[in-house]
Amino acid sequence: MTPVRTLALLTASAFAGTAAAAAPWPAQPVTIVVPFPPGGGTDIVARLLANKLQPALGQAVLVENRPGAATAIGARAVAAAKPDGYTLLLSGSSTYAVVPALRSDLPYDPLKSFAPIAIVADAPLALLVSNQSGIKSVPELVKTFQSDPQKGMYATFGSGSAPHLAGAMFAETLKVSLTPVPYRGSGPAMTALMGGEVPLSFDTIAASAPQARAGSVRALAVTGDRPSPSLPGVPTYAELGIGDASMVGWYALAAPAGTPAPVLDAIYAAVKTAMEDPQVKESFVTNGLDPVLVDAEGFRERMERELKQFAEVARRSNITME
Repeated sequence: MTPVRTLALLTASAFAGTAAAAAPWPAQPVTIVVPFPPGGGTDIVARLLANKLQPALGQAVLVENRPGAATAIGARAVAAAKPDGYTLLLSGSSTYAVVPALRSDLPYDPLKSFAPIAIVADAPLALLVSNQSGIKSVPELVKTFQSDPQKGMYATFGSGSAPHLAGAMFAETLKVSLTPVPYRGSGPAMTALMGGEVPLSFDTIAASAPQARAGSVRALAVTGDRPSPSLPGVPTYAELGIGDASMVGWYALAAPAGTPAPVLDAIYAAVKTAMEDPQVKESFVTNGLDPVLVDAEGFRERMERELKQFAEVARRSNITME
């Protein structure tokens, strides 16, 4: 090869590299990793967002389910991905705050491994009682369990799960004795509650509302300070004056740490557009979620606050993660 031809190829390569570096983001499809199986609440949120982000970004937005190890498999994959904005994480507060507050052996650090983008939904829980319990209000529940602590059993999804923490926070705030009874997820816990196997449970609005409307269980309250359209007439923790016992889950989008700020800004702008869509809001509400838009700063502040809060609750209540 002649020196002139070699120089020409090197020059062309240099220009190509410069052009690629200057190419506007996104120049290829974006993947949203969901650390849960298809069909659950997190997956639903991710697919709703992906559907609306595609036209805003002008690229395909794919959802990849990578469940396992209490969401650590999917979270680790995103934490280790190239920080170029093409691999994102959509997960719940279990990944960002609950599990990290209870375990120190995770392959990621929620505050160091990710660049927060936005919280897009709150997921309040419902406080439920079985019809066999005869309890019709939170004050009545407290009075019953204070007079007979042996009755204070409540269903959880396992040690360290959101219902476990919600029950511990309720017991601590209301000065009642509650004993967690672990089940393998929401379905078995709901079956146990409906059958009177346990008198009390904490579950998502999405799982609770159909059963409460059907009269299979009774909803006494919803966590947080916003009434749930799915459970009309059911008071909030704030209305009952027990806000300190409140645990509200949430769903958020993050990128690998080190993702350039302009890329993060572009993703946030697309998320903002998606969350302004009435169809997205309606779909979130239908699935028992409160659509919100919290920016990166608010996202990080909530992580920091809840990591500390849940670690303290777990320590005081002797809760460990299975």
